[in-house]
Amino acid sequence: MASVSPSAASTQPALPSGPAVFKTIPYAFILPEIVCGTWVWILVAATSVSLPLLQGWVMYVSLTSCLISLLLLLSYLLGFHRNSENWKVLDSLYHGATAILYMSAAVLQANATIHSEFSTNYPLNCAASLFAFLTTFLYILHAFSIYYQ
Repeated sequence: MASVSPSAASTQPALPSGPAVFKTIPYAFILPEIVCGTWVWILVAATSVSLPLLQGWVMYVSLTSCLISLLLLLSYLLGFHRNSENWKVLDSLYHGATAILYMSAAVLQANATIHSEFSTNYPLNCAASLFAFLTTFLYILHAFSIYYQ
């Protein structure tokens, strides 16, 4: 029966905690995800919501993702993970699922932008669409860059 030597187990990269979170890929993506997601939420909230079903989903996804990402960032900053491998799986699953949800929200926001082409909310909806797709890209980058450490 083959056994894993202690030197092979210690080659796993350690999960960052404290300020090192902001210097380590993919964990450095968490703060831009929060900032861009907050802009999506603010910009959609600033419009007079003409399509509540579409933009309600965008608001739900952006606000929920911002809050959960903020909790995840705080847990990394405070070192709650205790260098457990389960946190990498949790992080990857969360960011993968959120990337899918954000892609659906970004497409719905783009649809709402098309419908508001001749209204005064068009620039706000365009900016919200841009930030929604940017946030989607950040979540995708985060989800896949965990595998390339």
